[in-house]
Amino acid sequence: MQVHGDALAAVASVVDGATVLVGGFGMAGMPVQLIDALIEAGPTDLTIVSNNAGNGDTGLAALLAAGRVRKVICSFPRQADSYVFDGLYRAGELELEVVPQGTLAERMRAAGAGIGGFFTPTGVGTLLAEGKETRTIDGRDYVLELPIRGDVALIAAHRSDRMGNLVYRKTARNFGPVMATAATTTIVQVGGVVETGALDPEHVVTPSIYVDHVLDLAADQEATE
Repeated sequence: MQVHGDALAAVASVVDGATVLVGGFGMAGMPVQLIDALIEAGPTDLTIVSNNAGNGDTGLAALLAAGRVRKVICSFPRQADSYVFDGLYRAGELELEVVPQGTLAERMRAAGAGIGGFFTPTGVGTLLAEGKETRTIDGRDYVLELPIRGDVALIAAHRSDRMGNLVYRKTARNFGPVMATAATTTIVQVGGVVETGALDPEHVVTPSIYVDHVLDLAADQEATE
């Protein structure tokens, strides 16, 4: 695990065509500094997996506006300030796969747990179930959903220690933990890095085994001043 004081160095491993899991529930927990660095770094033809498709002009919306994304897999592509996504999708410049929110989280959790798939009643009888295996279990219909794996996860946490153990704050904990387990490489931005042993182990949500790179925002801020 590497701790970085420079955002560009933290995202250096992201390549063209990568599937990138992006944390956040709206702006809560969104790794904005890592996304900005990804825009500057330049990888393109990306598939983005996120809860929604960007807010306003910042973060994920800025990545879409930069033309770096080929496909978005998300639960909430349209909301009041999702005009960047809306314009690109209507122009035919983005592919979209809509996944119900709970199913989205569970598909990533399944990837991290090594589960080959799961049956869920969510989406049965709708367009979301088209082309998917269905099965009746105890008189109820279910649809088979497959894991979502990422080449990279970009997430935000509150603090990391020098081993990469992570703690989160409130709703910023949303998708980060499951994304960290579902990606080959996990890159995390944190408000600060503390010495190993300083975090209460009972508060650690994502253990260091799932973390590859940590951007220390305090150090990054010092480097840019």
